[in-house]
Amino acid sequence: MPSENEMKRMDLAMLYELRLILNESDKETYTKAELMDLLDQIAITKK
Repeated sequence: MPSENEMKRMDLAMLYELRLILNESDKETYTKAELMDLLDQIAITKK
């Protein structure tokens, strides 16, 4: 089981990955459903 520190780093890495995805996009606004889809994509690639 990962330590608390490792869990925090993984959470930050996932947030940073989402930031990079959003930054690369030309869209200025996202719906809740679109953000959920992006999070799903990140989770699926991390399996």
